[in-house]
Amino acid sequence: MGGSVIPMLAMVIVQLGYAGMNISSKLAIQSGMEPLVLVAYRQIFATLSLAPFAYFLERNKAPRLTKRIAFQILLSSLTGVTGNQILYFVGLKYSTATIACALNNLLPAFTFVLAVLFRQECLRMKSRPGVAKTLGTILSVGGAVLLSFYHGKELGLGESGIHWRYAERMEREASSSGETNSIMGPVAVIVSALVWAVWFIVQANMSKSYPAPYTSSFYMCFLSSIQCVAIALSVEHRASAWSLYSTIRLTSTLYAGIISTALAYVLISWTIERKGPLYVSVFSPLLLVIIAIASWALLHEQLYVGTAIGSALIVLGLYFVLWGKNKEMNKIDAVKVMVMEAIKDSEKEVKDLELQSYDPCNGNGNHHDGVSSWILVLPSPLVLFDNNLNSLLRLILLLK
Repeated sequence: MGGSVIPMLAMVIVQLGYAGMNISSKLAIQSGMEPLVLVAYRQIFATLSLAPFAYFLERNKAPRLTKRIAFQILLSSLTGVTGNQILYFVGLKYSTATIACALNNLLPAFTFVLAVLFRQECLRMKSRPGVAKTLGTILSVGGAVLLSFYHGKELGLGESGIHWRYAERMEREASSSGETNSIMGPVAVIVSALVWAVWFIVQANMSKSYPAPYTSSFYMCFLSSIQCVAIALSVEHRASAWSLYSTIRLTSTLYAGIISTALAYVLISWTIERKGPLYVSVFSPLLLVIIAIASWALLHEQLYVGTAIGSALIVLGLYFVLWGKNKEMNKIDAVKVMVMEAIKDSEKEVKDLELQSYDPCNGNGNHHDGVSSWILVLPSPLVLFDNNLNSLLRLILLLK
């Protein structure tokens, strides 16, 4: 029981951590902190937090850093960290935490589309998994369009009864400025999910040649820190914009760097090793539920019909994509098992043949040299695989 409960608790903690980051970051941005500055501080604190894990866990087993791997890490930092984070937090500034979180669930659909374009996935429309992934992508994109361009009526959930004066003041100021109603917010979050999907394609290739996740993440955050600071300085020259004098600014940057990056990455990596990546992905919609409740209770955000329906379509599409991917992975695992069984059976038959080839005498007492006796007893390839015919037929059916 403990083996199932602990990974589940780890993923719930990760989603709670992400929810706290979205709420605290939204408040910091509403207080006047620029998203570019927030992202720069986040990467600096994330780099410092990941350094001990990279040093103590992988300093002796990390592969040599070649030019090709260094370029892949640079590309990963530009897409998965710098581009993704800047666009997401700009989107968070011009929308609500609930909308930003809902649109972020487009990631699996975008990753599937890009994987098909880059020939890392096949569009198998004649199979149920292929249809499920395609349908899930269409549902997710449709939900994103609905959520971005249609609000509809308020759901009328009433007031939460929780009165956090600071949050109420920040929300009033943001509402009066009209920032949360801008179409720029949803569009920025959608593009951030697309850029993050590009990172997944790059990461899939890099992880094979550089299997040191903590070290590569440290390098990515370090490079991203330089990139984000340079971009933020080009926009914000004022020293006051970089000040962490207020509690919410300091808390949000430390929280985003340490809890939502370093700790979350450690817990996710630990869970993937034990349960696989699909198990981790299934918990993503939980974040949307937590943020929707927290935003309503603490930030007094109102939910609209369009937001609710669009979010539901995105989550439904997410599970369609995950279901299709899970079915394909099960087929691949079954194929691997059958191939390994066929190889083991063939190796056993070859060993038996080797023993026969080294028989010192035949029935008449004559001797054969090793080569000629091997030729005499070696059967045809069809005979070697005759015993595995059923396994091969099952293999062909699975690969259809």
